[in-house]
Parts: sequence; C-alpha cells; structure tokens
Amino acid sequence: MRTLSEQVVVITGASSGIGRETAIQFGRRGASVVLAARNEVALREVEKEVERLGGGAHVVVTDVAEWDQVERLAREAMNRFGRIDTWVNNAAASVYATVEEMTIEEIERQIQVILVSQLYGMKAALPHLKRQGQGTIINNASGLAKRSVPLQGAYCAAKHGIKGFTESLRLELEHEKSGVNITLLMPSSVNTPFFGHARSKLGVKPMPIPPAYEPKVVAEAILFAAEHPRREIIVGGAGKMLDVMERISPSLLDRFMLAGGTMFRMQKTDRPDDGRDNLFEPVGETGSTTGDFGRLSKSTSLYTRHLEQHPNRKRVLLGLATAGAITLARRVGR
Repeated sequence: MRTLSEQVVVITGASSGIGRETAIQFGRRGASVVLAARNEVALREVEKEVERLGGGAHVVVTDVAEWDQVERLAREAMNRFGRIDTWVNNAAASVYATVEEMTIEEIERQIQVILVSQLYGMKAALPHLKRQGQGTIINNASGLAKRSVPLQGAYCAAKHGIKGFTESLRLELEHEKSGVNITLLMPSSVNTPFFGHARSKLGVKPMPIPPAYEPKVVAEAILFAAEHPRREIIVGGAGKMLDVMERISPSLLDRFMLAGGTMFRMQKTDRPDDGRDNLFEPVGETGSTTGDFGRLSKSTSLYTRHLEQHPNRKRVLLGLATAGAITLARRVGR
C-alpha cells in the first residue's frame, strides 16, 4: 500500500463539498489527484489549490451519469499518471419531496447520478486496479444506506443500492485474491453545499438532519481508508446511533421519526426555496467546500477517529452499547 504522498487518486464530485475537501487534503499530503465533475470552472479552482499545496492535479470534466465519460476519466488518469491507487466514488444529487411528488424523470436522474455512476466508477477502475494487483475503491454512500428517512426516497434507494453492489464486488475481489480493496463509507449529515443545490418541493430549502459534521471529518476518513483499507467506515457517531437503533427495533425507530412529524421537520429550513438546483445542470460557476449550516455541525468525530478506524475497539464497545440499548428498548416497549 502506497503512502498518501505517493498515491494517484481519482475523485468524482470534486467541484464542491466532500469531494472538494478530499482533493485538497490529498493535495496537502503531496498526492496526485484527478478531479472529476461537470463544473470546469470550479474544478480549475480546486486544481490550483491542490497544486499550491504541493500536490499534482489533472481536471477531467465528467458527467458521471454517462458511462463513456466515466470510462474516459479512468483512461485519462492512466494516461496522465500511469496508474490509479485510489478511486473515490462521491458524486450525488437529490430531490427533497414525497415519493408521490417526484416525477419519473427526477427519480431516474437521482438513481443514475448516485447509484449507477458508482457502478460505472467501479467498472471503469477495476481493470486497471486488478492489472496492478493493488488499489482501493472508496464508495461514498451514507448513513441512509442502512436506514431510510422520508422526503428522500430515491436518494435512500440509491444509497442502499451502493451498499449492495459494494458488498457483492468485495466478495468477488476477495475470492479472486485480487489485491484490490473496497471500502463502503457511510457519513452522517455533512455541512456541504449539497442542500443548497438540491431540488426542493418542500416550499423551503432543505437542511441536513442534525447533528451534522464538517466535510473535513469525512475527508479525513477517506484519506485514512486510502492508506489503511477498511471494510466500511461510518463517519459520525450520529450515523452509528441510527444504525444501532435500526438493528434493535426498526418499528421503534419509525415511531420516533413520526412522533410530531420529527423527521419531516428536521429536514426543513425556514428559508424559501429559490428554485435553483443542480439535478440536471451545474449551478453557478464556482464551488465551495462547506454549506450554510456551520452552527449545526461538528468539526470532529471522536467516534470515527477512535472506533470506526479501529475495528477491535469498536466491537467491544458496540457490544456493550447494544446490550444497553436492547434493555432500554424493552422497557420502552412495556
């Protein structure tokens, strides 16, 4: 496994949010980064920042929903740098609406951008990584890959699909003793421009389900996985709590989400929607790393840093926490 400074990394969705922050952090450590997204102006900004920090950068304008463009992305990375060490599937788009309110075109587009694009990324990277006999694919799913919420039906379905495809590919790679690693990343809510770019039919702008985390927390987990392969990493203790509650009692979790419309209210701001979104076309010319919810976000996750990245510690503490949660659930059930 190469150190971060030696790596060639491909990142989709690199123009803003998690992808942008991840590219900058790789650049800070001297890696060579291939930057992919639809917004060339924003990608050029990231390119300059990566190079300023001492890394190498190459921009490939890519609509990840198109197979030929993703295949070209892999080919350009190989032509420019001669190899790919880490491929980060990260691009996403969303519509905040009930299932009834979403159009078929909106559902199809979300599935294509979120799920199918990651399938394309895995397929495009795989031949090169297997030929090298080493490398890592990191699929950015979500805590919602394990538990769905209302108002994000297609998004949740796509994230569940990423988890399923990742697990299937992992088994095949291990069976073949390919030397290729695959990590499923499942962040909690993150304070990125994603919410300002989402299409909303709520009448207001959407917001992350609190608590949220800063993009740097997710970027740190991605860099860790690039150097220290892990099966999966949940970013943020809030995401792990959701996972534990789902395992213990999905019906009890349903009741919590529905009580007083909790999970509906938690996803709505009090700001009117401006009607602009990036579902089919990029929004604006420049990009940014963080969103508008700094007051809700945490700048670190001790849970992720000290438990998710150290599986043995996590198993011990998770066993204790699960036992306590089961006892609490039984009492509530009575």
